Amino acid sequence: MAKQFTLGKKERLKSRKQIEQLFSEGKNFAVNPFKVYYLFAPLTTHLPSPPKAEKADKPFTIQFAVGVSAKNFRRAVDRNRIKRLIREAYRLQKNELQEKLKEKNLSMNLFFIFTGKELTEYKFVYGKVGVALQKLLKEIVQPAKK
Repeated sequence: MAKQFTLGKKERLKSRKQIEQLFSEGKNFAVNPFKVYYLFAPLTTHLPSPPKAEKADKPFTIQFAVGVSAKNFRRAVDRNRIKRLIREAYRLQKNELQEKLKEKNLSMNLFFIFTGKELTEYKFVYGKVGVALQKLLKEIVQPAKK
C-alpha cells in the first residue's frame, strides 16, 4: 500500500481544551526558528470518536497545529504563508513519526510555534521541521527521565 501524504481535518488540533492541556502539561523544545510543544497519551485517551460514515479502523495518532505571532508578522498574508509552509513540510515528513507512535500504541498532540522574525524559504522550513520530527522520534524511542 502506498504511503498517504495528507493532512486531513481530523489530524488538525482544534480543541481549545486539548491545546490548553498541551501548553500546561506538555513538554517543549526549541529548534530555531520553532518552539515545539508536544504531549503523549495512550492511543485511546484523547482521540475523538469517528463519525458513523468514517472508517473506525484508522485512528489518528497525531493531532497537529501551527501558530505564528502577529507581533512579528503584522500582515496576515505573511502569517498565513509561513503556516502553509510549515504544514506542507510537516505533511510530507510525518509518516515515520506516525508509524512509530502506532507501534508504541501512543497518540500525540503537537504544536509548532514559529518564533523567527523574517520570512523564510521553504527549503529552510522543510529542513528545520525534519530536525524537530527527528527529535520527537528520539523522544518516543527513549523518553527523557524526570
